[in-house]
Amino acid sequence: QVQLVESGGGLVQPGGSLRLSCAASGDFFSIAVMNWRRQAPGKQRELVASISSGGSAVYADSVKGRFTIARDNAKNTVYLQMNSLKPEDTAVYYCNAQWTTRKDEYDYWGQGTQVTVSS
Repeated sequence: QVQLVESGGGLVQPGGSLRLSCAASGDFFSIAVMNWRRQAPGKQRELVASISSGGSAVYADSVKGRFTIARDNAKNTVYLQMNSLKPEDTAVYYCNAQWTTRKDEYDYWGQGTQVTVSS
């Protein structure tokens, strides 16, 4: 059974840092593209960062230079290091796993973790 569990969210002051973790269960992790997405109140969900099975990363323009995505395939865990946080980073952050087999496409989500940036 596939399960994604996020942790590490919380309240932080502007300019501060947080590290989100997403622990995955299941046999898919090493082949999956792992994404962090976020949704702020009243806004559409957006892609924050993505990392391929081989470790190539892409970022939204709004977080480039501030956020870093990484994965540890031995621990089935993906991380999002968030530095220089801004109030506009406030959102629920979701871990998302996507992969394809010869038979099907898969797309799983975690329950989300709240990140609030405020003084």
